[in-house]
Amino acid sequence: MKISRDWLQTYFKKPLPDAQQLADALTFHAFEIESVEGEILDVKVTPNRGHDALSHRGIAKEISAILNIQLSSDPINDGHRKSIMEAVTDQVSVLVEDIELAPRYIAGYIKGVKVGPSPEWLVKRLEAIGQKSINNVVDATNFVMFDIGQPLHAFDAGKLQAHEGKYAIEVRKAKEGEKMLALDEKTYSLESLMLVISDKNAGTTIGIAGMKGGALASITEATTDIILESANFNGASVRKTAKALNLRTDASQRFEQVISPELAAYGMHSAAELIQKIAGGEIVGFADAYPKPHVPTPVVLHASRPSKVLGVEVSRETIRDVFMRLGFSFEEKDDAFVVTPPFERLDITIPEDLIEEIARIMGYDKIPAAELPASSIIPAVNQVFYWSEHVREELAAKGYSEVYTSIFADKGERAVLNKVDSVKSFLRANLTNGLMEALKKNIQNKDLLGLKEVKLFEIGTVWKDGSETMVVGTVSEKEKASEKPLMEYIKEETTKYENLSLSQTERYQSFSRYPSITRDIALWVSVSTTSDDVRKVIADSAGSLMVRIELFDEFKKEDKVSYAFRLVFQSFEKTLTDDEANVQMENVYKVAKSCGWVVR
Repeated sequence: MKISRDWLQTYFKKPLPDAQQLADALTFHAFEIESVEGEILDVKVTPNRGHDALSHRGIAKEISAILNIQLSSDPINDGHRKSIMEAVTDQVSVLVEDIELAPRYIAGYIKGVKVGPSPEWLVKRLEAIGQKSINNVVDATNFVMFDIGQPLHAFDAGKLQAHEGKYAIEVRKAKEGEKMLALDEKTYSLESLMLVISDKNAGTTIGIAGMKGGALASITEATTDIILESANFNGASVRKTAKALNLRTDASQRFEQVISPELAAYGMHSAAELIQKIAGGEIVGFADAYPKPHVPTPVVLHASRPSKVLGVEVSRETIRDVFMRLGFSFEEKDDAFVVTPPFERLDITIPEDLIEEIARIMGYDKIPAAELPASSIIPAVNQVFYWSEHVREELAAKGYSEVYTSIFADKGERAVLNKVDSVKSFLRANLTNGLMEALKKNIQNKDLLGLKEVKLFEIGTVWKDGSETMVVGTVSEKEKASEKPLMEYIKEETTKYENLSLSQTERYQSFSRYPSITRDIALWVSVSTTSDDVRKVIADSAGSLMVRIELFDEFKKEDKVSYAFRLVFQSFEKTLTDDEANVQMENVYKVAKSCGWVVR
């Protein structure tokens, strides 16, 4: 999610650190940062924090807690919620068919707006995070979503049907075969399990719940009256619909992560207030369908518990300080903290959640590393793993290289429900097919790898004869592909693991993804010239594109000796041509002749 440092600054009086420092703070205490470009941070919010952190306010609260900087403003507070809910109207009604799919739906009726371009500050805010300005009303709803995390939508009331001067919004399941032309100018075919927003008086669909508005009630410059939507939709329902329609939006992303229905009132207040400010109009009132209000559940944490779990002393004062920085309401009763998290923190449900909050705000670097005590229980030996390792070592000692081939095949006994592609839609019934394919590919690189023969093996699962079996397969240039069950390699049941030697590998050398070119050269030289002497001359004259040189033939004749070398050329930047390899070889020939050697 794109986060603007300038936008974050509106939440604080004290100047914030630069974007990179903010990125470091978030990385060590909250979320990974994908990138930092100027004043924009790309924050990778974890799935468990999608409830509250997919917004500038959510990130501002994190910054406040991490850096211990007090927020100077917060659009979410009780005063805002009370003031918005006092303006009730009967000129618009809301009917929710299934409250499990739509726990809350608020419709706000605003008359007399003037739709036009957004003010410069709003355009800049949205463009900074990659959003395009549409008009002042639509921009206001988008701004609130990115500001506090509540998706909203505005309908043109003039395009809806009023009955006796009253509008009716219905949240219902789509009718089988129903279609809707959306704002993206695409027509979507709906299914009966999908949730839609409907103009009840007209019986027409004006939106796909939590995802996309319909073109039928779109906002244009001719719009004067609007019905503003601030709702809460079931995350699983939105996710299924988004997948079925191949339609993912910023709004659907937030509903999929599940947000609190309490946020809808704050979103409505913020949007209505901003629309009045930049588009004018009169707030007629609101209709709020919220039959089962969210009731926060306190979490009890015993003061001694964090120290036991984290392995470091955590004082009551530290616990108290962390909770205050995070904005958690709490009471201290005897040796316990009774914590009521903010309504948006749906991830706080058990004591361990609170301990995690304490740990990350304290800083994981403050928790010293300590060796775990030795276990008094000897773990059972996994026979499959144990003997797989032995077979692996045995085959590697015989010159085989291990490969991992795809478990998917174009035919087999077990079909895959969610196909990877349109070709390989079965689980493999053998390893041999994959091994033969791998052999063909690797033979091409034999010279590059310096191998005299390519020998491959794989230890993997196959699905055959109605069962799932672990098998060992082998193949080489001199032997056909074959396989047999791993069980046939098991000699006896072992009761303990052996101490395996550590790898002696000191560094990793990257390889090129481009194909190589092979050239051979044979030279007559004097018997006093060694193969190493010839190798060095060739290597020095073949240029940087030569990645391997190997002596593959040698014989003497009278006072001369013949050395034959195989040279492999390869580039890390492109596919080499024959001409490019020939240029290098011509240089080798030239230097060889200057040494008095004869090219055979």
